[in-house]
Amino acid sequence: MTRGFYIGRFQPFHEGHHAMVDRIREEIDELVVGIGSADKSHTVRNPFTAGERIMMITKALAEFEMTTYAVPIEDLNRNAVWVGHVQSMSPRFDVAYSNNPLVVRLFEEADIEVRQSPMFQRDEFEGTEVRQRMVNGDDWESLVPRTVAEVIGEIEGAERIQQISQTDTNGADRVNGNGDPADD
Repeated sequence: MTRGFYIGRFQPFHEGHHAMVDRIREEIDELVVGIGSADKSHTVRNPFTAGERIMMITKALAEFEMTTYAVPIEDLNRNAVWVGHVQSMSPRFDVAYSNNPLVVRLFEEADIEVRQSPMFQRDEFEGTEVRQRMVNGDDWESLVPRTVAEVIGEIEGAERIQQISQTDTNGADRVNGNGDPADD
């Protein structure tokens, strides 16, 4: 049996992620989905909680009839020990999937096989695009699996990101480029 590991922030889980899992599942028996930046939420860059992302992923991947584990991975900000941190938070896995150059490097340095896969319509299916469409009130639902759109609707996620992307009129609640409250 082969168990794979696929990490991302999944803010939100979109059709590009879904297509990647569809490709990955041809090579493995089980999949661990690592939810990166699990400690981040309620910002424009990271609007959804780890629990909300677990709901999105679990519902979206149910159609594949493959054993999956969604595990939150908090940011560590110490790259040299990051793989050990991931391994401590995850079931054992045999192969990691990523196209992120830093993630690939870190897994390779830890002697873990890394497989890369072409991204699915990356120009269209990207978290930044989905979030920007939510902020603008544009069609974002077509970029995510139906079940993910349902979860986002249930938690009023589009309304959340629209509200947190606003600033007050005098600038006292400025937001920096990451969507986090600005430091004064």
